[in-house]
Order: sequence, then structure tokens, then C-alpha cells
Amino acid sequence: MSVLLSFEKPLAELQARLDEALAAARAIGLQTSPEADEIRNRLAAERQRVFSALSPWQKVQLARHPGRPYTRDYIEAFIDDFTELHGDRHFADDPAIVGGVGWLDGRPLVVIGTQKGRDTASNLACNFGCPFPEGYRKALRLMQLAAKFRLPILTFIDTPGAFPGIQGEERHVAEAIAVNLREMFTLPVPVVSVVIGEGGSGGALGIGVANRILVMEYAYYSVISPEGCAAILWKDRSAAPRAAAALKLTSSDLLALGIADAVVPEPPGAAHVDPAAAAKLLHAAVTMQFQQLDAMSEVELIGQRYEKFRALGIYDATPPEPVSPPPLKA
Repeated sequence: MSVLLSFEKPLAELQARLDEALAAARAIGLQTSPEADEIRNRLAAERQRVFSALSPWQKVQLARHPGRPYTRDYIEAFIDDFTELHGDRHFADDPAIVGGVGWLDGRPLVVIGTQKGRDTASNLACNFGCPFPEGYRKALRLMQLAAKFRLPILTFIDTPGAFPGIQGEERHVAEAIAVNLREMFTLPVPVVSVVIGEGGSGGALGIGVANRILVMEYAYYSVISPEGCAAILWKDRSAAPRAAAALKLTSSDLLALGIADAVVPEPPGAAHVDPAAAAKLLHAAVTMQFQQLDAMSEVELIGQRYEKFRALGIYDATPPEPVSPPPLKA
């Protein structure tokens, strides 16, 4: 994608200079040149400087970058013979949630994920990645299919949240998500969830009750968007950068808080710069998680999943010991 974030512009300028230097070298039969090598080293150093100092808000911007790989991109990259299944058998099919069966490294599994669009038409078709109630009911139908045939489940999370409009309320979106949460705790199969972009509140959690939660390096997972938090707390959506820092929503924060089990590294410059490399890294991470879960029985899988989520948010509420004031001086 041609979209450039403000902190990416210096990197884009260096990349353009590198491309020019390489083109000039190839024009005279060389693969590279001293000038190209110098620019390449400068680009690597500048990229390291920029990405080592990203703020939480800048990471949110990367998570929303329109060039990032989406669910269908990852399915195409490393899920073999994927067969998409449609509809919730109650109301309709929801393109905002993709689901079906396929093969991962020779292992049959069920894959479910939220899907965004690349342009106005595709975004309208999938409702900008905001599922309707029928999307969650479709996901539940596929998860029940996985449980029946003892197939592992892989979910990809990339949504600002469930659709909050009147259609969602009329068709009971809160109930649909709540049922998914309840039923996912009872699934007798391994469940791995990956936050690949935005992890927006209950809209993400509706397919995110898993034995293992992975978060891409520049993805985020949060109870509310930074803009929504800013509007509530400071009555000003422009305070979103401040809210992003307060929400502790970055991959490193999530790992430290015990919400994420692992952070999946992204290629230099983030996933939108090299989607193929991002897919390889994610493929390896997902494969490793399923291999670890293979050793667990059905009872252990259910118990581990339940205990994992029960432990989230626990803190020590014991009041501190009273401290005596220092003696008064004469």
C-alpha cells in the first residue's frame, strides 16, 4: 500500500534513494555499489532507531495500517486446501467473519477470523471488519463442528469491535458474543487465537477464548479504542495518544500482564512492508503452539483455558500494613 505514516516518511525517502542507487548499479551490470551499500546501512540504522522508540499510539497506527495482511492473506499463505463455510443457519452470512476448514502442516483444523477490506467497496462488503451477530453465530457453528470432529481451532482477530448499530442490537449482538464466550470454554479441542491487527473489546473476545493467545508485534488488544477512551475520560478524541499509553494495549504490555502468551515478531518495518515474511513468522509461531497443546488431554485443555481466563485481572487486594508516623521532634 502507498499509505505512509508520519514516522515512516524518512524511511520511505531512504528506500527510494536505495532503489535508485541499485537501479544505477544494475544498469552497468553490477548487483550493488558502495553508494547503495551505504544507503542500505543508513536505512537499517534509521529503521532500528524509529521502531525502537515507537509510542503506543504509533503502534496502534501500525495495527490499523491498510497494507497489513488480513485473515484471508494468512489463510492463503499457510492454510492448505481451505474450504470456506458460510452462514449461521439462522439469519444470514456475515462477510466480516471468515471461517472454514483447511490443513496446517498436514493437520486438519477449523480456521475462523475477522476480515477487513482493502478499499471502499470491500470494506462496505465486510462492514469495515465489524461483525454482526450472525457473524458470531457462524463462528460458533464452526467451533461446534470442530468439537464434533475433534479438530483444532485457529482464530485470527482483527476488528475495531462488533458492529454497534441498531441492526446488531435488533439481532442481539451482546447475547451472541456472550454465548460464544460460554461455549468456547467447553470446547474439547486446542484453540489458538492470534491478534493480527486490532483487537477491539468484546468484538475480538467473541472468537478469542483460547488456550494460547498470540499477539503480533505491532498489533493491539484493548477493552476500548483509544479514541473511545479519550472521548469518555477527557471528552476529547484528540487525546487518543494519551489514552493509548494508559490502556496498556501494546504487545509488550499484554505479554507483561499475562494476557498474551507470546508476541509474534514482525519483519523490519512491520508486517505491511513484507507480508510474506510476516506470514512465515506467524506460521512458525502457530505451529509451535499447536505442537505444545498436542500433549494435553481434552480435560486438560478445557481446564487450562478456564483457569487462564479466571486468572486475568487478579490483583492483591490486601490492605497495606499501617505505617506509624515518625515521632515528633522536641
